[in-house]
Amino acid sequence: MTLPLSRKSSFGVTDSFAPLTSRLSTAPSRTARPTTTATSIASQDIVCAISESRGVSSTVGLAFVNLTTAEAVLCQICDSQTYVKTITKIGVFEPTEILFMNTAKDSKLYYIIKENICDPTFTFQDRRYWSDKAGHEYVDRLAFPEDIESIKVTLGGNYFAACCFAAVLKYVELELNRIFASHSLRIRFEPSQGSMTVDLSTIVSLELIQNLQNAKSKDSLFGLLNETLTPMGARLLRANILQPSTEQSKLLARYDAVEDLSTKEEMFISVRKALKGFVDADKVLTALILVPTKRTFQYVEQSVNNVIMLKTYVSSIKSVYKALATAQSNLLLTIRELCAPAGHRSIEQLIDDTLNEHVTYQTKPLDLRNQRIYCVRAGVNSFLDVARQTYKEANMDAAELVSQLSESHNIGLDLKYDNARQYYISISTAELESLPEIFINVYRKKNHVECQTLDLVKLNQKITDAHNEVINMSDRTVKELIQNVCSEISGLFRVSEAIALLDILAAFAQVATCQDYIRPDLTDALAIKSGRHPIREKIHDNKFIPNDAYATQQTRFQIITGCNMSGKSTYIRSLALMTVMAQIGCFIPAEYASFPIFRQLFARVSTADDLEANVSTFAAEMREMAFILRNIEPRSMVIIDELGRGTSTTDGLAIAIAIAEALIESNALVWFVTHFHDLAVILAERPGVVNLHLAADISVDSSKMTMLYKVAEGPVENRFYGLALAKLVDLPPNILTVAQGVSGRLAQIAQCQQSKTKALIIVRKRKLILSLREQLLQARNGSLDGEVLRRWLKKLQNEFILRMASIDEGVTVLSDTDDEDENENEGMISQNESEIVASSPPDSSHEAEVGDGDEDEGYMQRQGESEMVEDSSSDLEYGRQDEDGDESGGETEVSQPSPSLGETPMVEISSDNGSDGELGA
Repeated sequence: MTLPLSRKSSFGVTDSFAPLTSRLSTAPSRTARPTTTATSIASQDIVCAISESRGVSSTVGLAFVNLTTAEAVLCQICDSQTYVKTITKIGVFEPTEILFMNTAKDSKLYYIIKENICDPTFTFQDRRYWSDKAGHEYVDRLAFPEDIESIKVTLGGNYFAACCFAAVLKYVELELNRIFASHSLRIRFEPSQGSMTVDLSTIVSLELIQNLQNAKSKDSLFGLLNETLTPMGARLLRANILQPSTEQSKLLARYDAVEDLSTKEEMFISVRKALKGFVDADKVLTALILVPTKRTFQYVEQSVNNVIMLKTYVSSIKSVYKALATAQSNLLLTIRELCAPAGHRSIEQLIDDTLNEHVTYQTKPLDLRNQRIYCVRAGVNSFLDVARQTYKEANMDAAELVSQLSESHNIGLDLKYDNARQYYISISTAELESLPEIFINVYRKKNHVECQTLDLVKLNQKITDAHNEVINMSDRTVKELIQNVCSEISGLFRVSEAIALLDILAAFAQVATCQDYIRPDLTDALAIKSGRHPIREKIHDNKFIPNDAYATQQTRFQIITGCNMSGKSTYIRSLALMTVMAQIGCFIPAEYASFPIFRQLFARVSTADDLEANVSTFAAEMREMAFILRNIEPRSMVIIDELGRGTSTTDGLAIAIAIAEALIESNALVWFVTHFHDLAVILAERPGVVNLHLAADISVDSSKMTMLYKVAEGPVENRFYGLALAKLVDLPPNILTVAQGVSGRLAQIAQCQQSKTKALIIVRKRKLILSLREQLLQARNGSLDGEVLRRWLKKLQNEFILRMASIDEGVTVLSDTDDEDENENEGMISQNESEIVASSPPDSSHEAEVGDGDEDEGYMQRQGESEMVEDSSSDLEYGRQDEDGDESGGETEVSQPSPSLGETPMVEISSDNGSDGELGA
C-alpha cells in the first residue's frame, strides 16, 4: 500500500488507522511493498471519494481521481452488507486519501473500510460538496468533448457516483491547489460487471503481485509476466492481474494478438524495439493539463521539460505504427490505427513549429539544462536569442577558468556539474600533494576531492541568471504550445492507452515464447493437460512435474489427499494462477488448457497465526471461510488448503464436512486439500464429488520416501505416510514403536466398520445416472452422426447396463452379509464408538448409517436422492474411473467408440476454435 499523504484539511479532521482486515490474512509478516513502478502504483497520487445510499440495500458510489495520470474512474456498486465489492475495488486502486461526508463518521461502511484498507488518510468533507449537479458540470467542463454525452447519460442513472466525482474534484481544487485544463481529463465509468472479483486475502496468499517472503523478489505472478518496457504497460498489467476480465470477446481478441506477435518474429522484435523509446506518456500529458493556481519559476521550468518529453513521446509513435505493418489480429490492427501519423499530425506540426528540431529529453542534469535552453526555435524571440548567447558565453568562461587553474597549479582538474552546486571541480587524490588555498567548498571523497573557487561560484551565478532569463522568456511560447496541444490531447491519451495494451500483449508473447506456453480455449469445462505452476516452474526449471486437471459440474468438488510435501498446495495454486492468466489474455504453461470464465476467485491457503490481530490459525480459517460462504456463487473458483487443522481432529473433521457440504451445494468449482481421509470417504458418493491424491513411494523397510508429485484418481492409500516420515527424521525408536502399535489398533477398529447400506447403493445408482446424462449431453452437442454415433450409443448403453447390474449384485451380497457383519462388530462398535466416529475408514459410514433402519435410510436419502444437482452441458469430458475401476466418459467430438469397462483411454479434446489436446485419464 502507498504511504498516506500528509495533508491537513479545512474540510475536516484527517487521521490514519492501523490495519485490521475483515477477512484476516494468515500469511507471515512481510516487509512493505517497494515503491517502484514495476511492482506497485505507490508512486501515484490517487484521491477517492465514497458515498452510499440510505436504507437496507447498499448502493455505494466511488470516484477515483489519479493526479499522476490525469484519469478519473467512477463506479456505482450494488453491494452486500459486508461491502465486499467495495473493498475489492478500493484495494485495486490503492488510494492515498479517502473522502467521506462528515455525516458518515459513525457509518458501518466507514468502519469496514477503515478495518480493511491499511494505509490511506481518511478525510471528512462537508455535505454541500457532494452534489450530483456539480458532478455533471465537471463532466461538461473537463471530459473529452467526444465523451461528454455518453458519460452524462451513464451518470444519469448513477447518482452516488456523480456526487463522489464532484466531491473529489472540489477537494483537489480547494485543498491541493490544482485544477485540470478544460476538456483534458480522462473520465470513464466502470460497471461492477465485466471483471473477476479477487479479494485482498486471495491476492496476497496467491502472490499475485508480491512475493510473501521477499517483497523485492520477482517470484510472483506480476514479476513473472512483467516483461513490459513502458511504465504505462506495467501499470496496466498490474490492474489486469487484480481485475481479470470476464468478457469472452475481449479475451479472444487478446489471444489472437498474442498469437500474432509470438508467431511473427520480425514484427515482435520491431514492436519491442519501438516500445523501448517511450517516456511515461501518462505522466507527461497529466503534467501538461494540471495547472497550479499560482505559477512559479519551478513550474515554468518543469513545463519546458514536459514539452521536451512530449516531443519525444509523439516522435516515438511512428515506430509503433511501422512495427505493426504485418499485423493481422483485429486488436493489433486497432492499435496500429490509433498510432497512425494522421491522428496526431496537427500536434506534431505544432511541436515542429515551436521547438528545436534536434531537442530530445535527457536524463543527465547538465544535458537536460542545455536542452531547456535551446528548446524553443531560434528567431522566435530576439531577446531570447541574446539571453542564450549570454548563457553560452558564461559556460565557455567556466571551462576556460578551469583550464587556466589546471595550468597555473600544474594539477589535472575536471569540470563537473550537479543540480545543487552546479559547476564544481574534481581533483584526483593521486595528483594532489596539497590543496592550494584558492579552492573553497572542499569535499573529500575516497579517490578524489571536490571543490570550487570564488570565480567559479560567480560564474555559476551568472549562468543561473542567464538560464532563468531564458526560461522566463521561453514561458510565453511554451505556454501557448501547451494550450494548443491540450485542445487535442484526448487523442494522445488514447494512443498512450493503446501503447500500454500493446506493451502487455508483447510481454505475454515474450513469456509465452520463452516458457513454452500454449493458447487456452474458453469452454464450459476446466481441462488442463500437463499443467505447470508458472512461478515454481521458473524457479525449479526442468525439475517441475506437470499435472492434469479436469472439472465440470459433475466433478465440481475435488477432494485432494496425500502426505506432507507431496505437492498438494502447489497443485491447487497452479490451477488458480493459470485461471488468472487465462482471464487476462495470457497463454498458459500446459500442453492443452481450456477454462470456463469465472466471476470470482477465492483462496484459503495460508496457515500462519495472525499475531498482530490476536487471531489464531483456526479463528482466521473460520473467518475466511465465513467470507467465502457468504459470497460464493456458481461461477466461482475456490481452492482450500487443509481446512480445520488448527483445532482438534474431531472438531476439525466435523467443520470440514459441514463446510464441504455447503460448497458442494453452491455449484462452484472447488479444490479441497485435506488430511482428513474420512472426509474423502464420507463424501465420496455425493454427486459432483471426486477424490484425487498425490502419492509417495515408500520403500519396503520405510527407509526411503520418494514424492511422485503426480495427481491420481481416488483417495490416498492408508500407507502410514506420517509414520514413515517420522522414521526418516530419526524419532526415538520407542516413540515410533508406540505410534505404530496405536496406528495398527486404530486400523483394526476401522476395518470392523466396513459395511454398506442399501441407501448407499441408491446413491451410487443416481450418480451413475447423472454420469450417463452428462455423456448424452456431450454426444448431443458433438459432431458425431450416422453409424458412428449409433455404435457409440450402443456401447454406452451396454456399459450402463453392466454397471447398473454390478451395483444390483452388490445389493444382494450386502443383504446376505449385513446382519452377520453387524453382530460381529457390535461389541467393537460400542467399545470404540468415539474412535470410529472420528476416523471413518474407506468404504465405511457413520454409526448412524449402519443397518437398514428408517433413520439410516432417511439419512442416506438426504445424502443421495435430494442431493442431485442439475448439470449444465459442457464442451469437454474427461474419462474418470469410478470406485469399481470402470471408466465413464464422453467428449464433444469422439474419434473412436467409447472404451470398454476397465480401460484407461486417452480422451481427445476438440474445441470450437480448432485447438486440440489430449487428457490422460
